[in-house]
Amino acid sequence: MMSGKHYNGQEVSCCIKYFIFGFNIIFWLLGVAFLGIGLWAWSEKGVLSNISSITDLGGFDPVWLFLVVGGVMFILGFAGCIGALRENTVLLKFFSVFLGIIFFLELTAGVLAFVFKDWIKDQLFFFINNNIRAYRDDIDLQNLIDFTQEYWECCGAFSADDWDLNIYFNCTDNNHSREKCGVPFSCCNKDPAEDVINTQCGYDVRAKIDDEQKNYIYVKGCVPQFEKWLQDNLTIVAGIFIGIALLQVVTDIRPFDITTTSRGVPVCGSTTIYAILKDKERIRESKWCTDATNGIKLTNTT
Repeated sequence: MMSGKHYNGQEVSCCIKYFIFGFNIIFWLLGVAFLGIGLWAWSEKGVLSNISSITDLGGFDPVWLFLVVGGVMFILGFAGCIGALRENTVLLKFFSVFLGIIFFLELTAGVLAFVFKDWIKDQLFFFINNNIRAYRDDIDLQNLIDFTQEYWECCGAFSADDWDLNIYFNCTDNNHSREKCGVPFSCCNKDPAEDVINTQCGYDVRAKIDDEQKNYIYVKGCVPQFEKWLQDNLTIVAGIFIGIALLQVVTDIRPFDITTTSRGVPVCGSTTIYAILKDKERIRESKWCTDATNGIKLTNTT
């Protein structure tokens, strides 16, 4: 005859609980790192000592990306960590709803991007050109544009002539800059044999005829090059997004499994195994679980 010690009330699934906790502690630490990088970058640029300078930049400040993503990860990771560790249903519901909203927004953005491809392309064109105007205003924005043009081997939004929007690179008579009718060095064709970057390689290059320009700089725009890159790597990009979506779905469902209302011992992820040997004795192999609320170890006895 078997006798058992049962814990009546709310019970804990140990493995799911610590899976959620472990996942979210990593998520939370990444959020802290992103926030730290963003605040450090703003400190280096003097933004923290002069908050009004946030609105001075005409283009996009990449630091915002670190701060927004880091803030969301920090809040979500904190709610998931504490909610799983303390079995707090309010925090777990907040975590699950918040994650569900993010998943819904991602799904909506994906559908809209597919349906309104031309509109998205136009917005990307305006976004790049707006940041071309502010190229020299912020070092982070400048580095982001240079990286984009070097990586996709492009220049401007649709052509190198888009750099006519920048006050330092335009070809107007009022421009007395040495960079007049030029492009940034990131537009230049790279010679693998050169170890030192020639930052003046784009000077006066747009004053040449179009057929000569391609010998010195990339003549394709970044929007069509990005579009081509997406088509060439569609399988990889789709796989990454599907993987992220599945991870969100799994993580969103599991918090509701952390607590149960059924009677019996907590679940540890490995079921109790009974084996009937030749001598008819029952041998039980089991794992121990600990109720996080009161620290009592629960087990059955034979």
